[in-house]
Amino acid sequence: MSIIFAILIFSFLIFIHELGHFLAAKGFGVQVNEFSLFMGPAIFKKQVGETVYSIRCIPFGGFCAMEGEDEDTDNPRSFQKAAWWKRLIILVAGAAMNLVAGVLIMMIFFVPVKELVMPVISSFTDYSTVCGEDGLQVGDRILEVDGEKIYVQADFSLMLTLNPGEVHDLVVERNGQKVILDDFRMERHEVIDEEGNSRMLYGMNFTLVESPSLGTRLRYGLLNAVDSVRNVRLSLQMVFTGKVGIQDVGGPVMIVDQMSQVAQASKSWTAALMNMLLYGGIIAINLAVMNMLPIPALDGGRVFSLVVVTVIEAITKKKVNPKYEGYIHAAGMILLLILMALIMFKDIFTIVRR
Repeated sequence: MSIIFAILIFSFLIFIHELGHFLAAKGFGVQVNEFSLFMGPAIFKKQVGETVYSIRCIPFGGFCAMEGEDEDTDNPRSFQKAAWWKRLIILVAGAAMNLVAGVLIMMIFFVPVKELVMPVISSFTDYSTVCGEDGLQVGDRILEVDGEKIYVQADFSLMLTLNPGEVHDLVVERNGQKVILDDFRMERHEVIDEEGNSRMLYGMNFTLVESPSLGTRLRYGLLNAVDSVRNVRLSLQMVFTGKVGIQDVGGPVMIVDQMSQVAQASKSWTAALMNMLLYGGIIAINLAVMNMLPIPALDGGRVFSLVVVTVIEAITKKKVNPKYEGYIHAAGMILLLILMALIMFKDIFTIVRR
């Protein structure tokens, strides 16, 4: 059931993404030839007016095929004949829908939550060495660690982990004022927990807010959404700097598997449902951000091409043949599909070996 639910979440996110393109195109009078959920050969087709609505057999992806999207045509309602700003909105609409969905899912997830942990220090243990007059104090709200904002309490450990070493730059809010702790030594100590496991801890505790107001919970959900956007950027930085390799990159198969594991580890079916919903919100935000990267075949690549072509046409007063842009995006799609296939087989191999 968890796998089915994960696939349904993916399908929903793909649907609203393509729906964003569809609604924007229809709103601006651009002719939509086909609106499809999934890829591959069609298993269902129905034409309503000028548009064919279809469901295809490969449960991944989807598309909103607009007239004249990658080729020149005399149709006055083609995508290429629309004003550049209308084309820009149509291209961005898909990612915008995913982003809005992700934010709403995050906010909905935290509505029933009864306790929230804030990045505000409530106490220190006896062994802690990070507290003191020149260090951290009770009541300090952690604002930044090594130049990265702390939106939620979990960010604190994450940012310290991303920057190995004991010396960090901290910014805290103390009594309404910002306090900067540059080159601050964050020393950890080995602690044996109740189960006999060794853990390295800083010896500081954060504030637990019980029965938070609805406004606080909604704001916490919004902060988690903002945090998810930042985490996409951090992940890309790690890939480009070589901190993670292709073996650490997962695709839809791995995501579905992880969602299934999260569901199985939950204490009840309602907890499993909510945890998978949170995962879906994170995926929605990831899709929104990744899709707007300036890579051919992605919406971000099309937006980049649109801006470049618009500037060239404004300077030269000559129209650029859209077929050349189509060639670039077609080549980008082929490379993207090859990469996705490689990641999919890697994910399947990893799961089978486990």
